[in-house]
Amino acid sequence: MRMRHLLMLFVVLVVGLLPLTGTAWDRGHVERFATLPAGSTGPEGLTVGPDGNVYVTTFGFNAQGAVDSLGQLFVFRPNGKLLRQVSIANSTSHLLDLGFHPSTHALLVIDFGARVVLKVDPVTGASSVFMTVTGPAGLNAITFDAAGNVYVSDSFQGIIWRTGAGGGAGTAWVTNATLLPNGVPPFGANGLAFNNAGNALFVANTANDTVVKIPVSGGIPGTPAVFVNSINGADGLVIDKHDNIWVCANQADEIVILDPTGKVIAKLGDFDGIDRNGAVKGLLFPASLAFGGEFLYVTNLALDLRLVGQVQAVDSQWAAEVTTYTVSKIRARIPQLPGRDDD
Repeated sequence: MRMRHLLMLFVVLVVGLLPLTGTAWDRGHVERFATLPAGSTGPEGLTVGPDGNVYVTTFGFNAQGAVDSLGQLFVFRPNGKLLRQVSIANSTSHLLDLGFHPSTHALLVIDFGARVVLKVDPVTGASSVFMTVTGPAGLNAITFDAAGNVYVSDSFQGIIWRTGAGGGAGTAWVTNATLLPNGVPPFGANGLAFNNAGNALFVANTANDTVVKIPVSGGIPGTPAVFVNSINGADGLVIDKHDNIWVCANQADEIVILDPTGKVIAKLGDFDGIDRNGAVKGLLFPASLAFGGEFLYVTNLALDLRLVGQVQAVDSQWAAEVTTYTVSKIRARIPQLPGRDDD
């Protein structure tokens, strides 16, 4: 018995002397915010509306492949309860990002399949074409500047398109090789957001695992350059009031947070498996994110890349098991690293 007590004491002492490396990244607790109804496809776009409700669009793929239907918009109350499901008129099933215009409050939705941006009534689903572009576009994500101009990333042509608050034909505001795809998943320019001063636009390049910085002066873009590398599948992107950059890493199943210099200061969330109902626990192929009060909301696209003609990714077989699609939430806080006292 005495030997057993001595052994236990030895173990406690050794563990106490080990460096606390396991606390370097506090992943936080990922909760399920909302569950999409049965028969839904993977959620991709997400925004929080002026009414505080959470608006989600779906990409039109489930574990079996593409689903042919009108595009679907889901509106959830802040408590995660489904308020309504809306079929968007004159749309394809392949919807991506969406956002409310900051001054007109019009809901704009990217119809990836039709290569247009739609203006959508979020109650009735009535729609009209808001923005058109040229070429074999892969319209992906949307943002706005302080003047109300609308910016849309083009994942296939390496372009940032721009139009005014009233819409119309998009102008190729920036065309650059840093925005083209050169890897997997096969999408280049993706999530985008202006910093608080409005003098830089940051753009995630999913295929290249980069964030690109475009300097802006008087509304005129400068030369884009890679700001930071090695975010595995950089997808949705938002910027907080301190100019920290929050990026979905869709191939690492995490949220990467960069400070304004490009230094990673936190990683949130992780994949924790599939539950008995076929729903994701944690994050799986996180695609879009948005702040809402104290929370960060994240869509779990759970896309099996084999369904879009790619060789499997490390999480493809897990995505193939998903039958119930979800939106996650995590507290929007940046954990402090042990030993740091400069914040």
